[in-house]
Formats: sequence, structure tokens, C-alpha cells
Amino acid sequence: MTIHLYGIPNCDTVKKARRYLEARGLDHVFHDFKKEGADPEQLARWIEAEGVDTVLNRRGTTFRKLDDADKADIDAARAVTLLQSQPSMIKRPVVEHAAGLLVGFKEDEWDAAF
Repeated sequence: MTIHLYGIPNCDTVKKARRYLEARGLDHVFHDFKKEGADPEQLARWIEAEGVDTVLNRRGTTFRKLDDADKADIDAARAVTLLQSQPSMIKRPVVEHAAGLLVGFKEDEWDAAF
């Protein structure tokens, strides 16, 4: 299976992840959320696998700018809608690979996966 890296190119964490893959000679396909958007079915799978709290980046500027009512009681379905309309709220990067899914960049987790 090809490694699919999802993110935003100017994100520092995505840049680190890309450098990590390139330094190890791991070919990957990059999906730019800003240009290509986020697929709702894929978002639902990620949330099912990892949970809303892992996939939704509550610490980012985009989430913090939401009204309090929009931040409250976010379940899986509501998270998919929010993330599809505002892909900047997806924790980055997301990586789909042969052994599973990685959300965020933690080098030790990536070392174990690759």
C-alpha cells in the first residue's frame, strides 16, 4: 500500500513529517486539504478508528475562533461536518499506510509504524 500523507503544505508539523518520510526513502502521496478538500467518508473512518478527540484539533486557531455553541457537544457526525467545511481543524498530518493510521507526528510512533 502506498503511504498517503494528508495535511496542509505550510504546516510545520506536516513539513517535519514529509522530511521524516523523505529521509527514510519512504515514497508517499501528499493530499493537500486546502486544494483538494477532505472526503467526509474518509473523515468518518478516521474518527471511527481514532476518535473525535484525536482527529479534531481543538488547539488550533480555526477551532478557537468558533462560537462556543459550535464547540460544544461535538459527536462523530458533527465533527465530520465541521472538518469537511474547515479542514484546518483536522489534526495534522494524517497518514494512511499498510499497517494502519497515524494522526499527528510523534517520531517514536512513526519509527514503530515504519
